[in-house]
Amino acid sequence: PLSPEKAMVCFGSMFIELPKAKTREMLRQDQEELDEEINKLRKELRVKVNRLYEAQGKPELKGFNLNPMSAEEMKLINRILEG
Repeated sequence: PLSPEKAMVCFGSMFIELPKAKTREMLRQDQEELDEEINKLRKELRVKVNRLYEAQGKPELKGFNLNPMSAEEMKLINRILEG
């Protein structure tokens, strides 16, 4: 049985027992890096789609440059809607 301070983490095809605090920090860092990469790709996609539409002689897409709301913004909207 695992101790309460440890967590099993899968790296490739092996499981390693690490302290929970270290595991949580690793996951947080990985998530931040993934979020940055996703945002970078979204920005690049917008530029590429606009170039494609321009090359095809079509007008620029309206609303395509919108950004998703953050989790904090969603919480505030849900509070407003719930009353």
